Amino acid sequence: MLSRFMSGSIRNLEREYSCTVRLLDDTEYTCTIQRDAKGQYLFDLICHHLNLLEKDYFGIRYVDPDKQRHWLEFSKSIAKQMKSQPPFTMCLRVKFYPPEPASLKEEITRYLVFLQIKRDLYHGRLLCKTSDAAMLAAHILQAEIGNYDPGKHPEGYSSKFQFFPKHSEKLERRISDIHKTELIGQTPETSERNFLQKAQMLETYGVDPHPCKDVSGNPAFLAFTPFGFVVLQGNRRVHFLKWNEVTKLKFEGKTFHVHANQREDKKIILTYFAPTPEACKHLWKCGVENQAFYKLEKSSQVRTVSSSNLFFKGSRFRYRAGLVPSRSCPSITHGPRLTSVPRTRRRAVHISIMEGLESLRDSAHSTPVRSVSHGDCFMPRSRSQATDASERTAVISDEAYSPSDSVLPTPVAEHSMELAVSRQINGAPCSIEEEKESEAGTPMRGEGGDFGAEEGAGGDSALSEVEQVNKFVLSVLRLLLVTIGLLFVLLLLLIILTESDLDIAFLRDIRQTPEFEQFHYEYFCPLRRWFACKLRWVGGLLINK
Repeated sequence: MLSRFMSGSIRNLEREYSCTVRLLDDTEYTCTIQRDAKGQYLFDLICHHLNLLEKDYFGIRYVDPDKQRHWLEFSKSIAKQMKSQPPFTMCLRVKFYPPEPASLKEEITRYLVFLQIKRDLYHGRLLCKTSDAAMLAAHILQAEIGNYDPGKHPEGYSSKFQFFPKHSEKLERRISDIHKTELIGQTPETSERNFLQKAQMLETYGVDPHPCKDVSGNPAFLAFTPFGFVVLQGNRRVHFLKWNEVTKLKFEGKTFHVHANQREDKKIILTYFAPTPEACKHLWKCGVENQAFYKLEKSSQVRTVSSSNLFFKGSRFRYRAGLVPSRSCPSITHGPRLTSVPRTRRRAVHISIMEGLESLRDSAHSTPVRSVSHGDCFMPRSRSQATDASERTAVISDEAYSPSDSVLPTPVAEHSMELAVSRQINGAPCSIEEEKESEAGTPMRGEGGDFGAEEGAGGDSALSEVEQVNKFVLSVLRLLLVTIGLLFVLLLLLIILTESDLDIAFLRDIRQTPEFEQFHYEYFCPLRRWFACKLRWVGGLLINK
């Protein structure tokens, strides 16, 4: 707690900060920002660096020292939002998934969304059945290495790629067969479009899961998609509410409520419990932002209600101005097509991949490095089927899917499943921590869960008892400091009034007391003379200059 106060004091003395933003292709953009720079300034720098015009789908994410993730607010100072010491590390991510990503006009926008969905696929957020998984992976191969060439691509070349956290040799062979036979002649742009068209039809497209528990204490994942609010438990989607059915999102402490009208005569309230109050607030904020983005035409339609964060921990918090971006129409082409950036990145990826394939060809008879197989079945159902069955439980996978605990391109650890099983046996909630270590820049092992995510809010074990006590003490100290400050201001105001010439009975009574006369002659008058002397001295210096 003391270090937190000290770090804030040191940070306030600095005029410039170094800031590193990790982009979707795993490169880094480093810049220097002023102490009072707002989030919008940093976001504009990144968009200019990428030649990105369709900005509204993207955001900057960071993780605080308590391993809680946040979206950077563009209308607020960066330094005031960050709770860690500089240099700051953040990540550019897709914040609002386009309902039809393949229809985006700008190639750089499609390419960045392509990279995001590829990350979702690898980290287990985008689940699919085996046939869809093979087709998606084949499109990635075609987009990155081009047509199959027997001279360049030896047997088992697809095993050099980590498309999923877990996959089998059978799936690898199917990926290679599709790449060799069905995708010959497709350009990288065409393969990316086909990949996006396939991905948008999947049930979990756009899902960024938040770990929670239902009223019975069962683990669940809550998520917001371009089409509505979903609840996932194990291998099932137990709830799906369209955005026009959601009437209110509310939180208080760790409790999150969703009010919805599915029919005129059917009103429901869903209640879930987040691991921490901070995680619950982040969950609520993401929900309100997504609903406003996909449902409202303009950001001016968003209700604005401000509230102090000192005494209230509920959902009276609302958007402030600038929190919800005004969406640009994706059907409008903004100037010339921006092909240089994605093509440059694709060439860099292609070079590194070909180097790996060369080494693989030299050792084609050796056993390829491969993740531990975790079954071939992922997730069925199309978007149209999801809409028709929105009011009943939907199976999204044949079994609970456990995410990898690694960061690309590190192979999946063989004992990750044992960790997940042991956590479930002990009753501990599953966490989705993987990208927190990437964003926070600290080495930390992730843990598996029923439904994968590379960035998460952590489970109940994320905060130890010591941390909870520290938070309570910090809240008490904050309240004490505010109380002392208010008393000091009131005392100062009373002194000014009593020393003034105001003729009020209440003030006359105070002036006639012996205590006031003693204070007036022994303290106030000498202090006033000292200030007057200093002012005359400063005035003399200014006149002489």
